Amino acid sequence: MKVTLTLAAAAVAVLLSSAVNSKSVVREFSGDKDAITAPFTVDGPWLLDWRLDTDYEHFAVLDISLIEAGTGRHMGRVLHTKYRGNGLKLFEDGGTYQLRISSTLARWRVKIEQITPEEMEQYTPRRDNK
Repeated sequence: MKVTLTLAAAAVAVLLSSAVNSKSVVREFSGDKDAITAPFTVDGPWLLDWRLDTDYEHFAVLDISLIEAGTGRHMGRVLHTKYRGNGLKLFEDGGTYQLRISSTLARWRVKIEQITPEEMEQYTPRRDNK
C-alpha cells in the first residue's frame, strides 16, 4: 500500500512539473554588436532570458530596451549591466515588440519565452546591489 501511494505521489509530481515547465521559446537572438531584433509577438506573461559573456571583465556593457514594433515607440530600458552573467525579466503584457540591444566588448544571447499565468506566479523579483 505504501509503495502504491509513493508511486502515485511521484506520478502526480511528474505531471505537475511538466505542466509548470511549459515555457516555449518564441524567438532567440544572439550577437556581439549593436542590433535591433526582428519583431516578435507574445501574449502576456512572458520572459526575457538574457546572457552576457565577455573576455574584458571591466569594459563590457550590455543595454537592452523594449520597442513597440510598428510604431517604434520606446517602452523602456529592460536591462543595463556591466557584468558577465545571465538573468530573467518578467513581462505581464503581451504585444508585438523588438529589442534594441547595445553592446560593448560583449557576446550576448536573448531568448523570448512564453509562459503561463501559473508560471508567472512562481517568479519573484531579485534585488541587485550592483
